[in-house]
Amino acid sequence: MAISGWFVALLALGIVPIVYFDDPGMLLIWLGLVVAIGVIDLLAAGSPRALQLSRTVPDRVRLGESVDATLYVVNQGRRRMHGIVRDAWEPSAGATPTRARLSVPPGERRAVVTRLTPFRRGERRASQVTVRSFGPLHLVARQATFDVPGRVRVLPAFTSRRHLPSRLARLRELDGRTSVMIRGQGTEFDSLRDYVRGDDVRSIDWRATARRQEVVVRTWRPERDRQVVIIVDSGRTAAARIENETRLDTAFESSLLLAALASRAGDRVSLVVYDRRVRGRVLGASGAELLPRMVDTMAPIEPELIEMDWSAAPSLVRSITNQRSLVVLLTSITTPGSSRSLLTALPQLTRKHTVLVASVTDPTVVQATADRSTRDAVFRAAAAERALLDTARVSAAIRQLGADVVVGAPLDLPPAVADRYLALKAAGRL
Repeated sequence: MAISGWFVALLALGIVPIVYFDDPGMLLIWLGLVVAIGVIDLLAAGSPRALQLSRTVPDRVRLGESVDATLYVVNQGRRRMHGIVRDAWEPSAGATPTRARLSVPPGERRAVVTRLTPFRRGERRASQVTVRSFGPLHLVARQATFDVPGRVRVLPAFTSRRHLPSRLARLRELDGRTSVMIRGQGTEFDSLRDYVRGDDVRSIDWRATARRQEVVVRTWRPERDRQVVIIVDSGRTAAARIENETRLDTAFESSLLLAALASRAGDRVSLVVYDRRVRGRVLGASGAELLPRMVDTMAPIEPELIEMDWSAAPSLVRSITNQRSLVVLLTSITTPGSSRSLLTALPQLTRKHTVLVASVTDPTVVQATADRSTRDAVFRAAAAERALLDTARVSAAIRQLGADVVVGAPLDLPPAVADRYLALKAAGRL
């Protein structure tokens, strides 16, 4: 049972006769009268237990987009149900409205539509629905709670896809679909053409030159069907929020853009999300199947507050491929202490593979180095300079071990990783 504001107002109205007649006994009379009216109103209310509830919810929605979840209320009782329905979605589901007024005649059905605009990735759930059925006077209500489970999977936003068209244009240039042709070691033979001043003499095909009696050079194109292995760190450092998103979300954005680009380039992409155990894995997907499987795998994964075990990374890569591959490690390299495990494991990876380490940097740290206006600002600037120095030291150590490094702000890291992939492709290192 629940009381409304009208019941409280009616009860407060009793102050008037009490003060007017100056008789304390009027208080008991008024209380009895109000309670009697409330009981009558309660008995006249339709029973919420006579309702049957069900819901339809879309399976998936992309982060930042909106969908409608519909709750169906069927009145199986003999009285009209006037009341309020509260659909208890998680706050991060962004449900509006949270309450809806409803009037359902006997034997009929009504629909309550809730607009969901989630602001966090993952599984957003609703478990219970509470119904208050008021009487004709709207003073007292019967209340019941129903278990009506529902969920919607919120996929990564993939906002970095806006960078894909420009990178695909550069990829087409590398692939020989325009007049630009790449020549160098580690690429696939494409065709022969006449020598032009400035061509690398190592590209001369001496047998073809002897046959044609004129100098002929080979043209090359980037190799296809290479293996790209992406390992995403889901340990404690991935939980840090930078510019209103976690490091893990930025890593997912970088992975999706790189996967879309590499798939168009004809390369095979594998994804592993790992800390001390595998949280998600995508293997053997290609073409139009790749990105849907990746976003579906990424959606429910949250950072774990444990240290990343980089010693298992070489065995993870070996379980995926034995060929020389591009291994992309998306992690944090902000401090030497947290990167010690990574630096220990890198030599085993760089011995056989091309390794790229990508890390998110905090723009506020860079901004703090420029502010020296107050004593507190000077201390902050000193701490920021030390943080940047630590990142630079770890980056230098990674390069000394034979790997490449890309760092950037959350919005800059995905295109930076894609650009480095294209540069490696152009250099014939894949």
